[in-house]
Amino acid sequence: MRFLIVTGMSGAGKTVAIRHLEDMGALCVDNLPPMMLVPFMEACQNTNMQHKVIAIAADIRSGEFFDAKAVTKMIDEARLVGFHIETLFIEANDTVLLNRYKESRREHPLNSEGYGLEDAIREERIRLQPLRETANLLVDTSTMRPATLKKRLGELVQSDDSSPLRIEILSFGFKRGIPREGDLVFDVRFLPNPFYIPELCSHTGLDQDVKDFVLGHPVTEEFLQKAMDMLTFLIPHYVTEGKHRLVIAVGCTGGAHRSVAIAEYIAATLRQQGQKVNVNHRDMAMEQAHWATKSEYEKSGP
Repeated sequence: MRFLIVTGMSGAGKTVAIRHLEDMGALCVDNLPPMMLVPFMEACQNTNMQHKVIAIAADIRSGEFFDAKAVTKMIDEARLVGFHIETLFIEANDTVLLNRYKESRREHPLNSEGYGLEDAIREERIRLQPLRETANLLVDTSTMRPATLKKRLGELVQSDDSSPLRIEILSFGFKRGIPREGDLVFDVRFLPNPFYIPELCSHTGLDQDVKDFVLGHPVTEEFLQKAMDMLTFLIPHYVTEGKHRLVIAVGCTGGAHRSVAIAEYIAATLRQQGQKVNVNHRDMAMEQAHWATKSEYEKSGP
């Protein structure tokens, strides 16, 4: 029996995630007070339940009953006595959260404490930081489509992997900022850029022609050999240290060509080594939308 603690920022999509998980066959409990986590898990273990995954949403809605540090300690102690627990942290950037609340006209849970919306979002992010730092899986829904979120959750529910370390490979574009969650950040802007090749510029690192271009250069081959040597060395030490989630961020200028191709290569190689790996291309869709808009503008003329 696997327990999935679903937590994260209000407005980031936890309710949607719980609904998807329930549709996938998980037993879901929303807004369980933290002090009830371990008793509830014990009750599930002692009951002949058919559900393989139990998803429990625990977050700031519990008010004074919620303390992220205490919840983190509680989860660690439960793992020590044999519970299989994973933590899913769902978030979005402040601008997206602000817009979602304005569109839905719902109140933030911290509004009752006298916080305005912007201050409430900042305060919630601070309070949840201990859970974010120790989460097995982090999902940023800022630019994520609902179908993508559903697919990620499906992979999580269907997985029977018991590895203590979950690896996230994240491609991104430096022009949109370095992802804060990156434990290791590789800057691949030194590699030859397919953007300047007319027949490649509108493709992405998921397309074979771009992959061949990026991976076919000697400098790329040497870089990947050194990078994989380092990761092969580091990962067992992260596991020994007790790390639950490792985020490897790979960045190029826009986040659609070199970083995507390199991220996919690293993920494939780690999977061949038996690692559990998820891949997310943060800026690829936005970059494609930018190309499309620019192309339409150029066609329309002055």
